[in-house]
Amino acid sequence: MKQLVHAFIISRHDHSNGILDGLPISLLGQLQQAENAAARLVFGLKSHDYVKPAMFELRWLPVNLRIQYKLCLLMHSAVTQCVPVYISDIVQTTAASDRQRLRSSADMFTYAVLWTDTKLGDSLFSIAGHLTVILPSYIRRIPETNSFKCHLKTYF
Repeated sequence: MKQLVHAFIISRHDHSNGILDGLPISLLGQLQQAENAAARLVFGLKSHDYVKPAMFELRWLPVNLRIQYKLCLLMHSAVTQCVPVYISDIVQTTAASDRQRLRSSADMFTYAVLWTDTKLGDSLFSIAGHLTVILPSYIRRIPETNSFKCHLKTYF
């Protein structure tokens, strides 16, 4: 049952969830309800049962964190050149300034964050990369994608 739910429901959520960044909480709540219903279906829970332990056991992130996870993964892939050139050209990295440069962060790169005046502009992929700035430096420095995914999911 778990494989069927994952194949037909969760994969549909994850397919394009990178574009869901910036949606109102009410719409994300509807997606969260669908994800909660899928977890209840897998474990045979009733509608009034608490679903967080089931989500934890399935290793499913809440919808808002799934969106952040996807965007961080896209940014990592763009920086490590694992995506087409037209996507990696959007992302700019900048070396840490002299003031920020400490012994522990001498080789750390940060992503150039562009600012816009509109809500639509803030949802652009190049702008949404600000999520990677909130990650700890040890996660940002991981060059291997599978290891990055594992540490990122654990962080979220």
